[in-house]
Amino acid sequence: MKKILLVEDDLNLGATLQDYLEVEAFDVTWVKDGQQALDATYAKGFDLLLLDVNVPFMNGFELLDALRQSGDNTPAVFITALTDIDSLSKGFNVGADDYIKKPFDIDEMVVRIRAAINKSLHTRSSMIRCGTLHYEVTSDTLYNNEERLALPPYEHQLLTLFLKRNGKIVTKEDILFEIGHGDEMSEGALRVHVSHLKKLGIPIENIRGVGYRCEFK
Repeated sequence: MKKILLVEDDLNLGATLQDYLEVEAFDVTWVKDGQQALDATYAKGFDLLLLDVNVPFMNGFELLDALRQSGDNTPAVFITALTDIDSLSKGFNVGADDYIKKPFDIDEMVVRIRAAINKSLHTRSSMIRCGTLHYEVTSDTLYNNEERLALPPYEHQLLTLFLKRNGKIVTKEDILFEIGHGDEMSEGALRVHVSHLKKLGIPIENIRGVGYRCEFK
């Protein structure tokens, strides 16, 4: 399930967008201001940012600029009533992938969201290999040679998280928050899931006292 961070201070519109996107099978985190949004991006990884511009504490332009400066390249789509060319230009200059002017058709917004996520996936290699294992990005599927490996849900989510941060250290806290929702998985259970993935030949390195690192080429 793709994760969206929705930044919108209009309570009626925010609730409508959250409900609609969840019906469309997205996992939506809704915040009402730029500072909450910044905190959310540090606590949790997202597949797309859906940003209003005129939100409190830190506007959408400032938020996305700060994220891009920090190296966060999550696809971002602005939804805003600002329609002048200067605002449009500023949105793209700070790193937006798309810019939707209010009022908008929600079905069109969903199409644009999916397009932005898919475009992001295709900027990486569509296949990641490690020995006889390969992971197909577009289908979110792991194979050993030509055999499809069906993973239990938590292990599939864990592998997806590792590959999303391929080659980077992922802390235990991040893992437990993202796929254990903070309270559904113990560190002991996490070690068991990691052990199962290692037995499949997935190159997971234990970073003592910190977390794990997995690197496919």
